[in-house]
Amino acid sequence: MNTTDPQTFLEAVRGLAPQIQARIAQMEADRCLPVELAQIMAELGIFRLMIPRSLGGLEMDLLPALHVFEEISQIDGSTGWCAMIGATGGTTSAFLSEEVAREIYASDPKVITAGAIAPYGQAQPTNGGYRVTGRWPFNSGCQHSQWLMGTSVIVDNGQPRKAPNGYPETRMMIFPAAEVEILDTWSVSGLRGSGSHDIAVQDVFVPDERAVAYGVGTRHQSGPLYTFPIFGLLAVSVASVATGMARGAITNFVELAKTKHLTGSSRLLSQRAVIQTQVAQAEATLRAGRAFMFQTVQDVWDRVVAGHKIGQRDRALLRLSACHATSASAQAIDLMYQAAGTAAIWDTSPLQRHFRDVHVLSQHAVIAPPISEVAGKILLGVETTFPML
Repeated sequence: MNTTDPQTFLEAVRGLAPQIQARIAQMEADRCLPVELAQIMAELGIFRLMIPRSLGGLEMDLLPALHVFEEISQIDGSTGWCAMIGATGGTTSAFLSEEVAREIYASDPKVITAGAIAPYGQAQPTNGGYRVTGRWPFNSGCQHSQWLMGTSVIVDNGQPRKAPNGYPETRMMIFPAAEVEILDTWSVSGLRGSGSHDIAVQDVFVPDERAVAYGVGTRHQSGPLYTFPIFGLLAVSVASVATGMARGAITNFVELAKTKHLTGSSRLLSQRAVIQTQVAQAEATLRAGRAFMFQTVQDVWDRVVAGHKIGQRDRALLRLSACHATSASAQAIDLMYQAAGTAAIWDTSPLQRHFRDVHVLSQHAVIAPPISEVAGKILLGVETTFPML
């Protein structure tokens, strides 16, 4: 699908719901996205949301892209997560030369990429590039990807090379999938269908042009999607999967409450005051957290479009809003899970799946509690050298 109209694209995404629902049990059992579902999503253009138009992508504005992640995540968190990971991978193109970006992103309109930002590899400089060895966890969707990425510390004479900020210098290394070993490690409580296995390489050569200074290198794309703070973009994208799951959980519970009777009673759950209060609390909690994040995204986006430099305060608010939206989503899902009682414990219940999924998602580093500490420092005027705002 080649439309760049957000509403038309979102309607097409909504049409995926039956395809996703029919495969949820398979995803949970196989611990990965089914091949045919990944192909359907690729054909629709979900993985091209953040690839530049000049490379055949959709280059969708950030807020509409977040709506897409939410829409899919309402149905299933693992599918929404894979959509988000595959789509945000397109931002890597902004840090590549046009020739390499075309090789990776324009040669196949259904390309899927996956990778890890955490620097679990080591890269030894050599003529024309690096010799890379490493093992990276959490590579969602790696089984269906044509290119895989792993961030590595640059090592000189056995010691990490220091960047100007005093932190180790890193590069995101991009590998053809054939050069990477996928290790079956993803046996977890939530987001089971995301297939977030470890990947590993041993002494693989990566040319300079595929060693990316992600987030800090020269940007070769000038659109607002690529000049927006990259780590803020990743954080709100992760959080949008959580807000989508929370919306799905509330919807699932409301449907349940209209048909489920109290044990030994003719009264429906929906007629109980405590249930009414829990639904209201969940709705208010989700809406408040989501509103903070979406308004912050819009504010920063407007400043980027206007050509303003985005300072530490705006970057901190972006990260804080993503943390808060994720926490609010988990609270809303917890309320719905508790309100459902034993109806929520069965494998067939979407509530137990949303419950498991959101508590795995909440452990992700880009929305973890230490981010709130960094944001608080900046809001208080306390100096911080945190490099990933």
